[in-house]
Amino acid sequence: MVAVALALRARDNWTQLAKFSVVGAFGYVINLGVYALFLQAGAHYLVAATCSFLVAVTSNYTWNRLWTFRDRRRGVAAQGIRFLAVSLGSLGANLLVLNLLISLGTAKLGGQAIAIALVTPLNFVGNKLWSFRHRG
Repeated sequence: MVAVALALRARDNWTQLAKFSVVGAFGYVINLGVYALFLQAGAHYLVAATCSFLVAVTSNYTWNRLWTFRDRRRGVAAQGIRFLAVSLGSLGANLLVLNLLISLGTAKLGGQAIAIALVTPLNFVGNKLWSFRHRG
């Protein structure tokens, strides 16, 4: 509990969260745009969500590596693999939430928008603590 309180007081954590959110906002727009294109092309919504994820995650990794966590850069492959693992976990959570929302009657695009927003905190914590962790 003390560690959490100290983490909440650290300005660097809030700065990283803000940068992560900016990168995520661009990724959000990319994700929804690609998702909408795939839906218009007749793809199933879960296929569209997976394809849009792949495009957005590539952008997000690049910008988080270069900007958000630039002081934590190491081998691009090692960080990339960890980032992909966290992102795949987030994708799984996203697909579950999306499927639930759509089964409850939410529109496909609106459901994806909500699902991405709900999964973002999980994604940030995983990437901060594992993908871009400080060398110990």
